[in-house]
Amino acid sequence: MKQWITTGVLVLLMVSVGTVFGQETWTLQQCIDYALENNIQIRQQDLTVNYQQNLLSQAKNDRFPNLNGQVGNNYNFGRSLTYENLYENSNSTSLSGYLGTDVTLWNGFQLQNIIRQRDLDLQASIEDLKKAKDDLILNLAALYLEILFAEELVAIDESQIDVTRQQIERTQKLVEAGSLAKGALLEVEAQLAREELQLVNDRNRVQLAYLNIFQLLELPLSRSFKIAKPELPDLHTGTLNFNSLTIFNNAVLTRPEIRAAQLRVESAQRQLDQAKGARWPKLSFGANYYNNYNDNYMRIAENNPLKKEVIPFSDQMKNNQRYGFGFTMNIPLFNKFQVQNAIANSELQIADYKYRLQNSQNLLQKEIEQAYTNALAALNKYLSGEKAVSSSAEAFRYAEEKYSVGLVTTVEYNQIKNNLTMAQSQLAQARYDYIFRTKILDFYNGIPIRL
Repeated sequence: MKQWITTGVLVLLMVSVGTVFGQETWTLQQCIDYALENNIQIRQQDLTVNYQQNLLSQAKNDRFPNLNGQVGNNYNFGRSLTYENLYENSNSTSLSGYLGTDVTLWNGFQLQNIIRQRDLDLQASIEDLKKAKDDLILNLAALYLEILFAEELVAIDESQIDVTRQQIERTQKLVEAGSLAKGALLEVEAQLAREELQLVNDRNRVQLAYLNIFQLLELPLSRSFKIAKPELPDLHTGTLNFNSLTIFNNAVLTRPEIRAAQLRVESAQRQLDQAKGARWPKLSFGANYYNNYNDNYMRIAENNPLKKEVIPFSDQMKNNQRYGFGFTMNIPLFNKFQVQNAIANSELQIADYKYRLQNSQNLLQKEIEQAYTNALAALNKYLSGEKAVSSSAEAFRYAEEKYSVGLVTTVEYNQIKNNLTMAQSQLAQARYDYIFRTKILDFYNGIPIRL
C-alpha cells in the first residue's frame, strides 16, 4: 500500500509540474543571463556596490568647502537693547541672516587616505559581485547537467522497457509452445513492473531537477521551459591538458575572491594611514557673513530733529553687516590615547585581513585540487564504464540468443540485462560528472562555462 501511495505522489508531481512546461527552450547561456539579471542575491550585492560608490563620492566631495546659511525671525518683548545701545522697555521684530563656510586645508593627509580607502572598498565590493555571479553560474551549470543526466537515465529506462516488452512476447510464445513454464512469464512481467517503476522515479528526478533550476532562477512556473540539449564534448582524450598547480597559479591572479581579499588588505593599510594622520595638526580656513534688521531701531528724522523714524531696511543692511575670515589650526596634545589605540587597532585589522587573504588562497587551492582529483577519477570511471557497457552489451546479446532457445533461465537473463542497465547508468553519471568537473577547472582558468 505504501509503495502505491509513493508512486501516486510521484506521478502527481510529474503531471503538476509537467503541465506548465511550455514550448520555449533555453540554453545554458539563456539561464545564466536571466539569473544574473533577476537573482535576488546578485541584486543585493549590486546594491552594496552602489553603496560603496556613494561613500567614495562623498569622500571626494569632502575636499570642497561647505556653505551654510541661517535665517531668523524674532519677536522681542520687554527690555531690550536699542540702536543707541540703551536698554528700554519696547516690543520689536527682528530679522537676521548668517552665511558661513570653512574648508580643511591640511589634516595629515587623512582626506586623501579616506578617498583611497573608499576606492579600494569599492573595488573589493565589485570583486564580491563577480564572485557571487561566478557561484551562481557554477550552480546553474550543475543543475543544467543534472537535468541532462536525468533525461539520459529516462532514455535508458525506456530502451530497457522496450526490450523487456519484446522479451514478454517471446516468453509468451515459449510458454504456449511448452518450452518454458508459466513462472518464467510471470518473472518477466514482474521485471517489467520494476522497470516501469524505475522509469517513474527517473522521470520524477527530471521534474525535480527542473524544479531546482526554476527555484535557483527564481522563475515563476508560468515561465517554465525545456532546456536545450547541447552537443557534449568528446571524452576519449584520456587525459587532462593541465595540472592543478598550473590552474592555481592562474586562478590566484584572476579569481575575484582573491582579488577582493587583497584589496581589503590595502584598504586596511589606508585605514592605518588615516589613524597616523590624526597625530598631526589640522589647518582649516573659515569665513562668515552676518546681518540683521530690527523694526525698533530708530534715528532722528532728517527734516525734524525732534522726531525719530525707523531706520530703513537698506540702511540697516549697510550698517549692521559684519563679516570675517581666518585660519584655524587644531593641535592634538593629549586625547586620552585615542590616536595610539586607533593605530594599534588598524595594525591588528591589517593582520586579520592578511590572514583572510591567506585563508582564501588555501581554500582556493583545496577546491582546485579537489576538482582536479574528481575530474581524473570521473575520467577513469568513464573509460572503465565504456568497457563495462561494451562487455555487458555483448553479454546481453549472447544471453538473448540463448534465451530464445531456452538455454538461459529468466532469472539469469534479467540479471544480465540489469547489469547492462546499471553499466549504462554508471557510464552516464561518470560522463556528466567529468564534464562538470572539467568545466569547474576551466572556470578557475578564466574560461567561461559553455555547453
